[in-house]
Amino acid sequence: MNDDILEDIRNGSLDAFKQFYDMYENYAIRTAKAITRNDEHAKDAVQEAFIRVYRNISSYNSTLPFDAWFYRILVNECYRILSKEKKNTPIDTSTMENKEQLREHSKENLSDLYSMIQNMTDIYRIPILLKYIKGFSEKEIATILDLNQNTVKSRLFNGRNLLKTQLELLEMEGS
Repeated sequence: MNDDILEDIRNGSLDAFKQFYDMYENYAIRTAKAITRNDEHAKDAVQEAFIRVYRNISSYNSTLPFDAWFYRILVNECYRILSKEKKNTPIDTSTMENKEQLREHSKENLSDLYSMIQNMTDIYRIPILLKYIKGFSEKEIATILDLNQNTVKSRLFNGRNLLKTQLELLEMEGS
């Protein structure tokens, strides 16, 4: 994020805020959809995140990465909306149980891998999405999720192992 744009937003410039919104909107929507698994909840979370950024830009510490600060706000909004709705989306294990569907999947198909990630529990899914889809470092993920960096590393390790096991099962079923 450009420091000049941030300073203009701090000074109340709506044009600068629109520039910021245009730069981050698509990434924010994709991240929120991945976390909430719901288009409407994702849109609500993104809208609230942008409002919070605008209202709280003065509290942003410019010595820290802006992306991590923004995505922490976004992730917190996603969590808030999910807890408010009190909906726990059940994990769809039908693709894991149906052998015919397993045979149709290929290890190389990224959409299958993404589906596997989406079926993981949040403690593994969200760090994996932030690391491998959004490209954040473990340190940034720790900041975003308000976790210890070693906890993030552990969750990434365990999440990768779960994915590896699922991929091995797919490979064995497909043979």
